[in-house]
Amino acid sequence: MNFGDHIRRIRQRRYQFNQQYSIESIAGRIGVEPVDLERIERNHRPPDEQVLRRLADDLDEDMDVLLALVGEIASDIRETIIRRPVLFSELVRGASDLPDEKLIMMIRKIASDRSRRCSKPSRVVNP
Repeated sequence: MNFGDHIRRIRQRRYQFNQQYSIESIAGRIGVEPVDLERIERNHRPPDEQVLRRLADDLDEDMDVLLALVGEIASDIRETIIRRPVLFSELVRGASDLPDEKLIMMIRKIASDRSRRCSKPSRVVNP
């Protein structure tokens, strides 16, 4: 599935129940022209990260999932990887074959350790 199709499906599904999910309404809320949102839905133009963030918020979708569909990663994640490229590449390659249950346990452990170190809450993955 590509990004534009995914966004269009979500928007059309919601539009069936709420007229506020028309292209014009969403475009107005996220600060783009309706024609630009149509181009995004047709995969003629990828959204920049700021537009994508506003679109994710408006549609109540996970930003990281939408970024992945566009073939990108969030700027904060990119910066973290750039600071420690070898460690993060080893982490991702090492974890790529782990079952989801093990990854979830690992993520929860990291989130728990992080919450002990600082008061900023982490997003915990649920299956």
